[in-house]
Amino acid sequence: MSKALLVIDLQNDYFPGGQFPLWNTDAVLANVERAIEAANARGVPVIHVQHVAKGATPFFDAGTPGADIHPRVLAAAPAAPVVVKEFADGFEKTPLEETLAGLGVTELLVCGMMTQNCVTHTAISKAAEKYAVTVLPDCCTTVSEVLHLIALHALSTRVKLVPSPEAV
Repeated sequence: MSKALLVIDLQNDYFPGGQFPLWNTDAVLANVERAIEAANARGVPVIHVQHVAKGATPFFDAGTPGADIHPRVLAAAPAAPVVVKEFADGFEKTPLEETLAGLGVTELLVCGMMTQNCVTHTAISKAAEKYAVTVLPDCCTTVSEVLHLIALHALSTRVKLVPSPEAV
């Protein structure tokens, strides 16, 4: 199988000082950096998925620093393609499928922000059904630990949940 690491919405607004800071971002950021490093070492392509709002949320406004991908994530994978989305599902009205097809990907390793929203919707997207999907729980977060754990439990019936050191 040919893997790709999808890094969803690791954007400044979700970190301290942003418009909507989430729970446990320091640990998740460090885990994502390690996952990207492991992917780079193994030749696994990394794809940044970036949410840019079109008035639907009070954050991630186009052209604002909050919508930018976190600089440490960009530094870890500076040449990775960036797929811009406006919906929770990273496949919805984006070139993600074409990007994955161009790379010959058959397996998705999914991580990122808002476990119950963008991570879940991308992982169980109709378009994702043709891939073997694994979510990296240690590389995901949301507004609280409880909501994160509830979302992971719900996802566990549809996709594999594997810690990043074992999956990448």
